[in-house]
Amino acid sequence: MTGPEDEGGALPGVLLAYVTVPDAAGDGEAAFALARLLVERGLAAGVNVVDGARSVYRWQGEVREARERILFAQVGAPAFAAFCAAVTAAHPHAVPCVLGLAVATGHAPFVRWVGENSTAPAS
Repeated sequence: MTGPEDEGGALPGVLLAYVTVPDAAGDGEAAFALARLLVERGLAAGVNVVDGARSVYRWQGEVREARERILFAQVGAPAFAAFCAAVTAAHPHAVPCVLGLAVATGHAPFVRWVGENSTAPAS
């Protein structure tokens, strides 16, 4: 049986971007504002905002704890540098957590949608 996911042709490279955003107030506004910015600029096709993260990390020689929200963004690989730059510019931390995780496989129509909706800005 064949379906849309079996169509031939190369699929665009897709990354799952992992970003943490401080949420001291517990309202998620900073995370949602960043998610909207990334989607509005076309740097991410979509962003999932996950509530309830508690982080323990070392910063400037001290162990710290923080309430955070996690963003999982679907990003076309060519857009990742601009995605990372936008997160860094808008993020309250001097060194924000931004990781691009390669997606090995996925539902072809979804992967194409990500590639079509997350593009590098025109030069």
